[in-house]
Amino acid sequence: MKILLTNDDGINADGIYALYKTLKTVGDVFVVAPDSERSSVGHGITLSYPIWYKKFYKNNKFFGYGISGTPADCVKFAVDVLMKKAKPDIVVSGINWGCNDGCSVFYSGTVAGAREGALMGIPALAISLDTFSDPDFSYSAQCGANLVKMFKKHAMPKGTFLNVNVPAIEVKKIKGIKITKQGVTPIHGIFTKNKDPHGRDYFWMSGKIPEKKTDLTYDTYALNSGYVTVTPIHCDSTDYKFLEQMQNWKI
Repeated sequence: MKILLTNDDGINADGIYALYKTLKTVGDVFVVAPDSERSSVGHGITLSYPIWYKKFYKNNKFFGYGISGTPADCVKFAVDVLMKKAKPDIVVSGINWGCNDGCSVFYSGTVAGAREGALMGIPALAISLDTFSDPDFSYSAQCGANLVKMFKKHAMPKGTFLNVNVPAIEVKKIKGIKITKQGVTPIHGIFTKNKDPHGRDYFWMSGKIPEKKTDLTYDTYALNSGYVTVTPIHCDSTDYKFLEQMQNWKI
């Protein structure tokens, strides 16, 4: 199995290296990731600037290619240039430092890496760990490897990928794995006003975490309750029910 591995935290991030080491037990891993952090860039691609790439090494051994672009750029460039003669069987994006549940899927570069694979007709998954401090990626990496093995047994529908989120708690406290729906509670922006050294006002944006609820069929709430969540996401965002109603509109 040829595995294309990317992320949005950058090729030097600990999460991608942890996943790389574990995925090597499953197949041949080809790393193509941003050369620096590209968190929260969504599904952006680079059109106004050229794309550069260079080899990166870990412990004096070749590790992969760093790309001067977004996660979506990385997948495109890998499939169309670096892996043109041997396209990947699966795209894996992560492990992200911080969760990508609910509405985060619209902002996340990690999720975009997997979505780009799905758009290109390649099975894909994104995986994230729900913490921003002292991450231990070992269990998340094993979850990713186990899911990659599942792709050998189960076919993915075209245009669908898996979004995986892992709680950052002791492994013995994880309650299990839930197949969930994507949460839709919006992430409300919080803007903190400050002044720069020249006296100009600037605003720093952060987000308000959605309220916790008890509906374990949604990723956000299952993750907060101690479950690993696996959510199938489809690239086609068309509202087909409303599409039928719109056929009667006289525009």
